[in-house]
Amino acid sequence: MNDNSSNITYRRRQLMNKALLFWILVNICIFVANAQQDPQFSQNRFNQLTVNPGFAGSSGLINVSLLNRFQWVGFPGAPVTTVFNADASVHLIGNRDGIGFSVINDVIGFEKNVSVALNYSWRSQFGRGTLGSGVSLGLINKNLNFDMTGIDGSDLVNLSDPSLPNGKVGGIVLDIGLGLFYEDENYELSFSGKHLNKPVMSFNQSGKYTIPRTYYISGSYKIKMADERIEAIPSIFYKRDLASWQADAGVIFEYDKRFWGGVGYRLGDAVIVMAGTELWNGIKFGYSYDVSLSALSRYNAGSHEFFLSYSVLLYKKHDHKYKSVRFL
Repeated sequence: MNDNSSNITYRRRQLMNKALLFWILVNICIFVANAQQDPQFSQNRFNQLTVNPGFAGSSGLINVSLLNRFQWVGFPGAPVTTVFNADASVHLIGNRDGIGFSVINDVIGFEKNVSVALNYSWRSQFGRGTLGSGVSLGLINKNLNFDMTGIDGSDLVNLSDPSLPNGKVGGIVLDIGLGLFYEDENYELSFSGKHLNKPVMSFNQSGKYTIPRTYYISGSYKIKMADERIEAIPSIFYKRDLASWQADAGVIFEYDKRFWGGVGYRLGDAVIVMAGTELWNGIKFGYSYDVSLSALSRYNAGSHEFFLSYSVLLYKKHDHKYKSVRFL
């Protein structure tokens, strides 16, 4: 192959790479414009504090968890999300109050979002169960970095559109959320709203971006099997921001309240396989894998999600002690 042919091939590849990255950028912008501000998760039943402050303190334990999600593995600019949650039952106003703390780091291509929230839940007896009424107050830091270059040092995208920010821009806004979480011996119901104040973020001279309100509805029910050590737990999860919506449904089979596994389906998007166990003394580990069904399935190897949590009971006798939840 002569030098001229090599140059033509190189230019074609360079053009295709730029076209692909531009397409990714456009889709990320559409993704954000359609109010998909909040990241997507598959193990929602184990990540409820992230979307509902009413969940704080519901277990009566001290809980700490870390979740990592790698979405659309192998796809350039795919979302990578890390979540840290902590909550506990306290006695601030009533006897069954709950507090929580949540940090979310979400990276999508040129965009990075970091949110921090404090949660408070007032818990009361309601019928045969307990109702948690919660509020969250936090901050969202959004950063856009359009000053990115390719391997050869050239610009990935020609940002000649004056409506798009140049280089790196960012902003911080106040974020408010409310939530209700009801549970009894057999089922859970959850309703919450995030970004209720519709935070408006200004990017210097590049314009403003409004984070739209997002609403969540979820529920689960425990069904005892013939072997009483086995429970089937079907669940649903619905998210809507008045511009778009997303729905998940699935079932988990739990053995001896220690091992679980199940499947789920995200409408029009993916089949979800999940499993987990309580390792020892309140330490839990869970994993899920999403098999993509959308048009993007040809360009990625699915999505992986891991979580690790630890729960303890704090009780007071002569001094403060910690006790494992598995040996109560």
